[in-house]
Amino acid sequence: MDTLRVRDAKDVEEVVRAAIANEQPLEIIGHGSKRSIGHAMATNAVLDVSALNAVTSYEPNELIITLQAGAPLADVLSLIDAKNQQFAFEPMNTAPLLGTPALGTIGGMIAAGLAGPRRIRAGGARDHLLGAHAVSGFGDSFKTGGKVVKNVTGYDLCKLLAGSWGTLSVMTEVTLKVMPKPEAERTLLLRGLDDAVANKAMTAALGSPFDVSGAAHLPKSAFRAKTDGLGDIAGQGEALTVLRLEGITASAAHRAGSLRELLAPFGTATLIEDAPSSTLWATIRDVLPFAAGGALGSWSVWRIVCPPASGAALGTQLARETGGDVIYDWGGGLIWAALPPKGDAHAPAVRARTNAVGGHATLIRAAEDVRREVDVFHPQAPGIAALSERVRASFDPKIILNRGRLSRGAAA
Repeated sequence: MDTLRVRDAKDVEEVVRAAIANEQPLEIIGHGSKRSIGHAMATNAVLDVSALNAVTSYEPNELIITLQAGAPLADVLSLIDAKNQQFAFEPMNTAPLLGTPALGTIGGMIAAGLAGPRRIRAGGARDHLLGAHAVSGFGDSFKTGGKVVKNVTGYDLCKLLAGSWGTLSVMTEVTLKVMPKPEAERTLLLRGLDDAVANKAMTAALGSPFDVSGAAHLPKSAFRAKTDGLGDIAGQGEALTVLRLEGITASAAHRAGSLRELLAPFGTATLIEDAPSSTLWATIRDVLPFAAGGALGSWSVWRIVCPPASGAALGTQLARETGGDVIYDWGGGLIWAALPPKGDAHAPAVRARTNAVGGHATLIRAAEDVRREVDVFHPQAPGIAALSERVRASFDPKIILNRGRLSRGAAA
């Protein structure tokens, strides 16, 4: 396979134009840490943007950072952490789940759009993307958005790039909002709740005035061991419902006390603070109980987004029907489902149950032969699919970029 390494946006333009002329589609990668998500691509040429790795500008006082798309995410997180800042949407590190090196890039973070537990309060990656420079499937550079929110007017094209999995353009540079890290973090733990009761507890917490920034539930599980990042917090696979509050220390402590009183009907909540709390939420964000190196490493993993009120019933039903294991985030609105090995990754059951509640499911981890037989991304309704195709065609009419990644049997 030909690997074409670029040094700047001009190189990207030239490579894409040559690909159009030769009718040779391109696979877009940084370090390739998420290559196993999606379908095998109909290409034998790789456009490698990992050399576009500079921090163009960082203005901590203005809460903005501009980066080239190949900048390593881990390095960027260290840089902004040194200024006590963060990406508020808590980008997921997919490396443990996929069993790949932790080499994710900023471009990959935006293209995948996988936000963590704070999504319920802070929004997703697209909500923090202020602007982007990219090269379209026409081989033309374009700029969308700006460096401040008020400059983002008209058609906010950069929002389309978030979650597009590299099918619309090759991002070369992005500008993102950063936010101050909270002074304190408090997490309340409720033990032993079943999924339905936990869903009610999370709904009560999120509907309260106490500004909850994370609400997750790990059901009782025979599969979870102490090696899954939970340490001694969850005992021997016991059910654990966790609720996070952040802010200045006095406020977080006061709100935790008030929330504990509100949740008294569900049981006596215990409290963890700061570093142990942060470790727990990183475990949930990166779905460490389902890690590739763990007990369920050979199982397929689905990421299901649904109405939070439907989450408990959907997750319980899937676990019961398949013999699988689930974890709930976003107050029940995000379900991670690890399902036992099967040629179709239990796709018919997952799709049917998810469709019934108006959700959508993505097969995040599965063997390549399974991904050849199953739609990785949720099939769209005909009207939405037609609109998506028109949008894609307006960026990349010859389907040069990441051809076939989003749909099975795409034109070769």
